[in-house]
Amino acid sequence: MIKVVDRLLLFVYSLAVGAASVFAIVAAAGGVNSRWLGNVVDDILGEDSFSQWLTIVIAVVLLLLSLRLFIVSFKRSGGQAPSITQRSEHGDIRISVDTVENLALKAASRTRGVKDLKARVRAADSGLQIMIRAFVDGDTSIPALSEEMQKTVSELVQETTGIPVSEVSVYIANVTQAPTAYKSRVE
Repeated sequence: MIKVVDRLLLFVYSLAVGAASVFAIVAAAGGVNSRWLGNVVDDILGEDSFSQWLTIVIAVVLLLLSLRLFIVSFKRSGGQAPSITQRSEHGDIRISVDTVENLALKAASRTRGVKDLKARVRAADSGLQIMIRAFVDGDTSIPALSEEMQKTVSELVQETTGIPVSEVSVYIANVTQAPTAYKSRVE
């Protein structure tokens, strides 16, 4: 949530600084009447309290945005890889999402006829949701191959991590072509 707010603040700050920069460039290039600019400055410095308060409020908001973004720029990011926390009687166990993805790939690679595997893991309230993307050789029934892969992945991940697997989705991206051997003809 804080990252979203910081991005929004950065967006607003960038717009304000961008608008001020464009105005400064146009004014320096002679695109602004000096009398008008003098009147604006006189209004800000003059006795009109609304203009003074508006200027002060805008300046304070930009200063606060600057300070916030300055602090965020030096703040260390959490830096920790996404993980899944499993509670046990002795304390918490944290398993990285990469570890679960590698386990899923290991299990999926045990299925005959699959190549070029990729895995994605998402933690949900009901358990882990695993998506496997694979290329198949085309010699095996795709539904049978997918079902075997789903079962193998679900069992291995659940058994190894202790975290329930709610869903294993298999996406068959393509069929690989086996290299064909050409016989040479001699005439």
